Amino acid sequence: MEKILIIDDDQAILESLKFALKSKYECFFAQNKKDALEIYREEEISVTILDLKLEDDDGFEVYEKIRAINPDAVVIMITAFGTIQSSVEAIQKGIFHYLSKPINLEDLRFVIDKGVEVAALYRKINRLSSVGLDKYEEQGIIAHAQNMKDVLKLIDKVKDINTNVLITGESGTGKTIIARAIHRNGNRKESPFYSINCAAIPKDLLEAELFGHKKGAFTGATSDKKGYFELANHGTLFLDEIGDMDIRLQGKILHAIQDKKITQVGGTEPVDVDIRIIAATNRDLTEDMKNGLFREDLYYRLNVINIDIPPLRERKEDLPHLINHFVKKHASLMNKIIERVDYSYIEELSKLSFRGNIRQLENIIERSLALTDKEILTRDDLLLTGEDQKRDLSDAIIIEMGESLEDAERKIILANYKDCEYNQKETAKRLGITDRTIRNKLKKYKEDRE
Repeated sequence: MEKILIIDDDQAILESLKFALKSKYECFFAQNKKDALEIYREEEISVTILDLKLEDDDGFEVYEKIRAINPDAVVIMITAFGTIQSSVEAIQKGIFHYLSKPINLEDLRFVIDKGVEVAALYRKINRLSSVGLDKYEEQGIIAHAQNMKDVLKLIDKVKDINTNVLITGESGTGKTIIARAIHRNGNRKESPFYSINCAAIPKDLLEAELFGHKKGAFTGATSDKKGYFELANHGTLFLDEIGDMDIRLQGKILHAIQDKKITQVGGTEPVDVDIRIIAATNRDLTEDMKNGLFREDLYYRLNVINIDIPPLRERKEDLPHLINHFVKKHASLMNKIIERVDYSYIEELSKLSFRGNIRQLENIIERSLALTDKEILTRDDLLLTGEDQKRDLSDAIIIEMGESLEDAERKIILANYKDCEYNQKETAKRLGITDRTIRNKLKKYKEDRE
């Protein structure tokens, strides 16, 4: 039975729609945004019926939140205050259909049936487009945002090609897990995978770690030792933070890649190696090349295929899924029972800039679970540090030099009004002004527009 979500603050309408639709559909009901979004995340809703005017929420805002969870959401908008302008706006925003109250039940049933067909088609298309990609989620790579789906598709294309890959992206975006995914799903998966952090080993020792050394080659070399190039033979060698490698050693790496041979420190006989190189960096190597810090020839040897990992702030659709993933992971490790994650917890996290990306998100969630004694995570469980609390600057309010105080005030009030989900009381409370003041200000702004 298909699942229908009905969002309306009028209890009488909810009851009448329940009676009219329950024989054919499994119906869920909500009278506010918070409850609606919790239901939408937890259930596979085929069609949503949404009132344009809720008591404390704007229907279009609720719609945008639903679309953030599911870009293919099928939503039927209903309203008692229908206008040509609002219906046009609804269609432009991607609303599936628009109906005016009082609702004709036959019309509604017809539109719902069509919406169910469209939702089923979307699900089929998504299944076909993600065939073979589910395995990556099992390996810890969450990809519901389109830019991350594109990353997975690229991984799937290159996993069996024995060419070098350069993974770029900010610190904490998961470059190592992407490198492991390329190896474990490719044709070298039965062979070794070795990872070395080029920034973590002193440059005087890194050459020996990579190429190995002969006994007596230097103080402390008490026996022959193979390096990572030999250990990873027939497999994959992951050179993390390649941009921090000393430029003199870069030349030897280049020759090893070109000749497929290495020579141990203190040795004279070349050793054949067959490995795939995956390198990663959070630096701008093109800028480093200009400054003489990275060899241009090595860059083009490594960057045959480039996989750029988007920062978390550019894949916010993945945030609820990542939160659930890390909650399950750390709850299991800590032997704790977490029944669910409240919307307030996700909403508060969504406001952060996440300069530390996924690594920072996991750290926040682990801290929450370590200190909570509840079975439902809420906003109160977010014990954020000063660094955590930095907001996404894309939402910054721009006040220009010479701008009038009145215009600056208008920007601040309207930006906070939107951030408070168009709740006047919450906006007034945040700004430290009275309900009457915010009401009068908003009324004036509306009159000025008209």
